[in-house]
Amino acid sequence: MFKNNIVVAKRQLLRHKMYSTIKIGGFALGIAVCLLISLFIKNELSYDKHIPNHENLYRVLNNYKLDGDIIRWTWFAPPFAQAIQDDFPEVSLAGRTLEGNGFGAGKTNIRIEGEMQNHYEGDFIYADQQILDLFQFDMVHGNLKEALAQPNTLVMTRKKAEKLFPEENPVGKTVYINDNTDRPFKITGVLEDLPSTGFFQFDFLWTLSGREFWDGEQASWESQNYQVYVRVNPGTDIESLNSRLSEIGTKYILPVEKRNGNPNAEEEMKNMSFSLQPVTDIYLHSTDISDPYRKSDIKYIWIFGIIAAFILGLACINFINLSTAKSANRAKEVGLRKTIGSYRSHLITQFLTESILYSLLSFGIAIGIASLVMPYFNELAGKSLELPWTELWFIPTLAISAIIIGVIAGLYPAFYLSSFKPALVLKGKLSMGSKSSRLRNALVVFQFTASIVLIIGTFVVYQQMEFILNTNTGFDKEQVIQVRGTGFLGDQTTPFKNELLKISEVSNVSVSSYLPIRSTSRNGNTWWKDGRTKIDAGITGQNWEVDEDYIATLGLELLEGRNLDRTISSDTSAMIINQEMAKKLGIIDNPIGQKITNRASNRMVWTVVGLIQDFNFEDLRAPIRPLAMRLNYGANIASIKMNGENIASTLSQIQGVWEEIAPNQPFVYEFMDQSFAKMYANVKQIRNILTSFAVLAIIIACLGLFGLSVFMVEQRSKEISVRMVLGAKVTQVVSMLSFNFMKPILVALLLATPIAWYMMNEWLSDFEYKIGLSVQLFVLAGLSALLIALITISFQSLKAAFTSPVQGLRNE
Repeated sequence: MFKNNIVVAKRQLLRHKMYSTIKIGGFALGIAVCLLISLFIKNELSYDKHIPNHENLYRVLNNYKLDGDIIRWTWFAPPFAQAIQDDFPEVSLAGRTLEGNGFGAGKTNIRIEGEMQNHYEGDFIYADQQILDLFQFDMVHGNLKEALAQPNTLVMTRKKAEKLFPEENPVGKTVYINDNTDRPFKITGVLEDLPSTGFFQFDFLWTLSGREFWDGEQASWESQNYQVYVRVNPGTDIESLNSRLSEIGTKYILPVEKRNGNPNAEEEMKNMSFSLQPVTDIYLHSTDISDPYRKSDIKYIWIFGIIAAFILGLACINFINLSTAKSANRAKEVGLRKTIGSYRSHLITQFLTESILYSLLSFGIAIGIASLVMPYFNELAGKSLELPWTELWFIPTLAISAIIIGVIAGLYPAFYLSSFKPALVLKGKLSMGSKSSRLRNALVVFQFTASIVLIIGTFVVYQQMEFILNTNTGFDKEQVIQVRGTGFLGDQTTPFKNELLKISEVSNVSVSSYLPIRSTSRNGNTWWKDGRTKIDAGITGQNWEVDEDYIATLGLELLEGRNLDRTISSDTSAMIINQEMAKKLGIIDNPIGQKITNRASNRMVWTVVGLIQDFNFEDLRAPIRPLAMRLNYGANIASIKMNGENIASTLSQIQGVWEEIAPNQPFVYEFMDQSFAKMYANVKQIRNILTSFAVLAIIIACLGLFGLSVFMVEQRSKEISVRMVLGAKVTQVVSMLSFNFMKPILVALLLATPIAWYMMNEWLSDFEYKIGLSVQLFVLAGLSALLIALITISFQSLKAAFTSPVQGLRNE
């Protein structure tokens, strides 16, 4: 029986080649997309699962209630880690990392002892020895238990060791950072390269042992710069522990605030709390948390999962539609087989066998498609995915999935076809029964609803991306290059700037590590109007170090007052602030000459000498925040504004100046607009992936529509011939055939519009600056879907209209 079913299924497949191609091709496309998305989702969900004992590893969050919202961040005072370990027995170990250009972390110059040439490398992160104990990195050389225990030690990853010390063990070697020979670092270990599926990415770890960035820094509760990670004992009640972590604030932070005369200290402590977040949640569940790590969003996982289900559903719908559409062609087969004694169960088995055979063939083709497009998909998604042929679960999962999908897709056609009554079939009363189109129309509506939602989503994401990259951010990022590694120049900084300004195409040069793009320095402080520190609650704002050319180089607009000037001795205590800072401090009407103070810098009082227009110095997802800028030099990034067309020649001249001033330092640069665009790389990836999926969804939907149009033309060939003989015009025939298909597509447009509006409105809510959802956008998406469907249908309609009526009537 099984062999007979296979033979019949094979014959059906070969007899109706076009329908079989559409069924199998549509299935294969849908399955290939599902396979790619499944691998993508599996990769995203696997982040940090490789860490030993990750179930008990957490990072600490700082939560502050402000105006009804909860603001969360991950920076803590230097003693916090030790305090949480000492005061809570559930915490077995705590460690810290320190990241940020303000402390010399990030990308920097490293030179091997005995060599002259520096290497510009990254990323450098400061870490306690406890971080190695917590994360249990795989060690290639050295002792993991003591690699960072001593002062002035560092470890590096295997790829950096092989680059800097090819074919040798670097443990015990000495290196200098930024040519600082007064503080040599000893290499004490080489770590295995970090998995890409981890939030924690670095190339070098410097020890925090014996390190103090200013007098008393390690014992101070007044600065927040460190990330804190803890390991808890197995079985710890995390909710209970979270509820008690606020005791740290009461015990350590509150007394310091009261000593400093903060009248709102008690109230601030009530609004402050601490909590633990599993490290496995950092990558996908931290969009509302301020931290230094790259991350994604669990919402995208759900979106892609739903898209995969939709696309597979579209392919299954094609199968069901075409199977039921061709039911009339198989009605006599069903009637004859029932007449000669076939049971309905046998027929169901036959049709399910055909469906499973189609599914197995589709899976085979889908694997081939997935293999071919994998490099393109990896480029879109920023991944390095591969088909996991060597994993034991892969082949059985595919085989079982093929059978399950085959059964699901073939279930309705099998029961529908096997339900025909022999008497009615053989009397010819079911010959036109297959024209009953309610189910097919409903499925077409579903197909095009999903497709139109994807089209609208693609349009919205594309427009939002264009808006972000081209909106006026308040600063000029065009034709500005950033030369990295200038921190070691010291007293050569000014000569370097002066030589660059001699280049005719260079209009301005500024040296500052604080720039309005990600991966540059940040320094959050609490600010007051002078004299109000014991009266008002402080406001949180940035404290940036810039030079006198910063405003001109980045094209910032000075609204009031003057620029910073190093020739004016009093400007060592001068500040330029933005409008948001002035508003929050209550000095927006008369900012020039006002005195402000902050919690850092020994309560120094600063005089406001200038007011600049607000500009976006963070991600456009966030609102503009308070900012103050003061004079300082010796930063690690030179921003060079060019005004000429010959970029290559200008770059060559800049490199020549660099090599003359710093002959042993690598010339490393990047255009600021490229750095800015990198901030939104994940959004661009989503846009590209969504666009590709929308195209695939439309292709699959149109495959089904094409098959149905072919079937409809076949069924109505005699009617068309009669109409043509009686004088019907080609346009009338095309309109008649197209109209029935356009109705469900119009219904799909009506259904898709509110769904897409809600989904895109939710997505845009993550952005502070965003496009509006215009009616024109939805009209354009709807017209696109209608046009694509019309072209698909019209192909067969025109073919039928231009066919000679004789062919349709020759058997009459």
